[in-house]
Amino acid sequence: MRSILLSAAAVSLASSLAAAAPVAPGPGAHALDDVRILSADDMQGRGVGTPGGAKARAYILQRFGQIGLAPQGGRFERPFSFKTKWGKTVQGVNLVARIPGASSSDKVLVVTAHYDHLGIKGGQIYNGADDNASGVAGLLAVAEAFRARPPAHTVLIVALDGEESGLKGAKALVADPPAPLATIGLDVNFDMISKNAKGELYVSGAGPQPYLKPVLDQVVRTAQVTLKQGHDTDATGKADNWTLQSDQGAFAAQGVPWVYFGVEDHPEYHQPTDDFDTLPQDFFKRAVATVVQATRALDDDLDMISKAAGR
Repeated sequence: MRSILLSAAAVSLASSLAAAAPVAPGPGAHALDDVRILSADDMQGRGVGTPGGAKARAYILQRFGQIGLAPQGGRFERPFSFKTKWGKTVQGVNLVARIPGASSSDKVLVVTAHYDHLGIKGGQIYNGADDNASGVAGLLAVAEAFRARPPAHTVLIVALDGEESGLKGAKALVADPPAPLATIGLDVNFDMISKNAKGELYVSGAGPQPYLKPVLDQVVRTAQVTLKQGHDTDATGKADNWTLQSDQGAFAAQGVPWVYFGVEDHPEYHQPTDDFDTLPQDFFKRAVATVVQATRALDDDLDMISKAAGR
């Protein structure tokens, strides 16, 4: 009887401890908070080179620390500068973290999203909830997923600055890459992934890079949103080709394969009404789950993708 009572007590104690122990949130659990905080008025629209941009950067660095990310190199920050058409020098800062891969492959997967937006114009704050606080939230969710279960390949998690000024951060990154360009097998970019009246998210890249189609076809079949392929050729006009319209364009210009996730333009695009309270939260959460799933699939097939691309 004593041994049975002790066992019962042990089971009871273990159950109590299990009930009291905090459960680690899954990847994407913080995504809504990330968008809400990054698109709040106190971020002042996250303009490149502004106090609001610096505040957003500090928040992202805080999240990097919470996730347990390490910098690529001695520090996360990679400053750059550029001149505006009026001759003003603007300072931007990219953030680069590294998650080691579990395999011996030398190929690197780069995951990007820009954190800057339009700042304050005409006395109005352009909060950029969809553009692109949503993409940064997706980026952080991918980082959480790969920290929870390591990727096959080394992954660089990159929060880019200066996209709204002409992909300045992405161009600076590929000009001075955190890993040799020849080893970068793919850039996966998120820009506007939270808002579409039809519940549709697009994945671009297979049009000009047909070797991506088998992987993306499988992602489409299992996605938690209506995931469509397209917007990556001039078939319906150059304006409808997104290849060079976000940060993946800087990688594409250097011959690096790329995949882009985003929604079509909506009435709040580049308007001061692109606020957190206009986001369809259920669609956004499912979109985040989709980009996490897709990035995992692309990591799994990165060696095949690189070989097919001749890299």
